Amino acid sequence: MGQLVLVGAGNMGGAMLTGWLKSGVPGSSVTVIDPGPSQTMLAQISEAGASYCKEAPADLKADILFLAVKPQVMDKVLPPLKALVGPDTVVVSVAAGKTLAFMESHLGAAAMVRAMPNTPAMIGRGVTGAYANAAVTTQQRETVNRLLKVSGPVEWLDSEEAINAVTALSGSGPAYVFYLVECMAEAGRKAGLQADLAMRLARETVAGAGELLHQSPDDAARLRQNVTSPGGTTAAALAVLMAEEGMQPLFDKAIEAARSRAEELAG
Repeated sequence: MGQLVLVGAGNMGGAMLTGWLKSGVPGSSVTVIDPGPSQTMLAQISEAGASYCKEAPADLKADILFLAVKPQVMDKVLPPLKALVGPDTVVVSVAAGKTLAFMESHLGAAAMVRAMPNTPAMIGRGVTGAYANAAVTTQQRETVNRLLKVSGPVEWLDSEEAINAVTALSGSGPAYVFYLVECMAEAGRKAGLQADLAMRLARETVAGAGELLHQSPDDAARLRQNVTSPGGTTAAALAVLMAEEGMQPLFDKAIEAARSRAEELAG
């Protein structure tokens, strides 16, 4: 594994660190850099035997430099990290909207991976899209894949541009599902249920359906068909949702809006 340096120990960085330690990455090989981690995170770092620094040590070289900081602070965070990047370093960034060219402008030419996880990564149920530049070796890619997959499946992309579509679909996607729960609950309230009951029913329905989708070998279309009796209540609802002006064109517009915005943020 070599020397693994994690920059940023917030929600995402902390979740990744927890996953790495559980998967067998030795704490002694990890250095965490963060100006203000939580007390819980500091305790975890200490218990694991990892190193902690508020800022990048001058004498440290990283085999893997994992950037888990917010995009808006990258301009400030990256320049001091250049000293950590050597000829054998692979840089991994999960900062949305920050391109490989942007990172190279601060860190210099290096093996780099740009990754887009989503928030269920924090409970080990995320999915990540990743793109590696030409300098990344097969061994480095395998190592990065191992680190990323502690939070869920990893899908490797053929182009960096595809990250924008991944951001729109799975990166932002949990919010769409949460909003679906809100809409279902509100519709249930309007149908005569108490608001708190409608929310509980909607929440558990979506959570349960997601778990069924996770565990079942059938695809989503087959699972939908299994619920739908001809002429029944589900069919009546789906006739509205699957109409020409229904969910699909709405999602087409939503995903395209998010993809376009990702392109704008990437510059």
